[in-house]
Amino acid sequence: MNTERTGLERQIDQWRAFVARRPAIAAHDVEEMEDHLREQVSDLAATGLDDDEAFLVAVKRMGKLDDVSREFAREHSDRLWKQLVLFPDEHPGGGAPAGLGRFRDLGILLALAIGAGLALKLLTLATGDESRILLNGPFLVLPFLAGWFAWKRDVGWRTTTALAAVTAALAVAVNLYPYFRGEPDPGTGDVYAEPAMTLLLAALHAPVVLWFLFGVVYAGGAWRAGTRRMDFVRFTGELLVYLTLIALGGMLLIGLTFGVLSLAGVDFEPFVEDWLAPFALPGALLVAAWLVEAKKSVVENIAPVLARVFTPLAALMLAAMLVALLAGKPLDDVDRELLILMDAVLLLVLFLVLYSISARDPQARPGTFDWLQLVLVATALAVDAVGLTAMLVRIAEFGFTANKVAALGLNLILLVHLAWAGRLTLGFLRGTRTFAATERWQTTYLPAYAAWALVVAIAFPPIFAFT
Repeated sequence: MNTERTGLERQIDQWRAFVARRPAIAAHDVEEMEDHLREQVSDLAATGLDDDEAFLVAVKRMGKLDDVSREFAREHSDRLWKQLVLFPDEHPGGGAPAGLGRFRDLGILLALAIGAGLALKLLTLATGDESRILLNGPFLVLPFLAGWFAWKRDVGWRTTTALAAVTAALAVAVNLYPYFRGEPDPGTGDVYAEPAMTLLLAALHAPVVLWFLFGVVYAGGAWRAGTRRMDFVRFTGELLVYLTLIALGGMLLIGLTFGVLSLAGVDFEPFVEDWLAPFALPGALLVAAWLVEAKKSVVENIAPVLARVFTPLAALMLAAMLVALLAGKPLDDVDRELLILMDAVLLLVLFLVLYSISARDPQARPGTFDWLQLVLVATALAVDAVGLTAMLVRIAEFGFTANKVAALGLNLILLVHLAWAGRLTLGFLRGTRTFAATERWQTTYLPAYAAWALVVAIAFPPIFAFT
């Protein structure tokens, strides 16, 4: 038995002795808890954590289910903070550095990030059309991220081949469509019209389909499992937080560099546009994904914490919006962008609900925050009902367009999602339903968004004559 394994067994022995001292726990209960702990450690080790990290995270997770284990995790929480460094200096029992495996993973990921940057750079050299770059960029970048996770998750070749085929078919379809680009000038032959709305819709919705395909890779091919889908939801939220932090730090660094070089008479802008941006954007995505995975579950996730902070603020904002809509100008005179704003509102509420649910202890009794979430959902549905009525009036008066139908469809999908979530939450608060039903609904409904995004990207261009 190697040194690291001996260290793990020593920690499990210490944990078992601690639990066995509790007078309310029988010997067979200790054995059952130990089996569960070992399963958790094994699962976490398979994701890339070393044994020491896997043990600490497993104990922390069990702390959500058992008061004794929670007490143990609290007593030894100082060691969790020591795991926050990116690369530990050495193994718990001495010997070879424990960070070598992570250095290898990071090295491979950085190589993939450079490959994604080169692909994006070649795309910009091949076409100067910004709409085409927007359309094809995700098809060139996301496969590199999916490749890294396929390697980490050991995804089978059949799943990988099927996902690659679907991605390629989608890319070919959206690129072969003859999008309308406007009438050419009779004198010069130049076309100055804006890109077709169906082209922009395809560019916005195709990445949504790709992200769900990537979710299958992230889940190791086991996409049907509700727990894997919720893990993907958590990953997405944490990734957005990390990306935002990296983007803010990057913009600050670029701004300072730009200012210093400007004072020195050096034009930094061409380098940023031609070289830094094509490599920085995919690089930030892949590095953020690596950071989320490297420190997954070592400390509490950030997205659920932000959800708890912004839930009461969002409820107040929605109440103010409802009053403004009811007391403002007539519904048939509202701006045409209202439906898009309503979609943004419902998406915000959905994110707050999802990430609050993802971090909630399913065994806990209903509390004040659960009631607050119900108020948030009910207020959002009331605001959306008013906004949806206004948009239906405008559509009846001015007719359908591609962007209106796309926004309307998303609005209805969000409406059903949140309405049923609110019904399940109310049942949980009244004691007629379990919290598991609410959580299961959130993950079961997710493919509806991918299906609608696929319809918009593939079916809308021919339906609306590629305009």
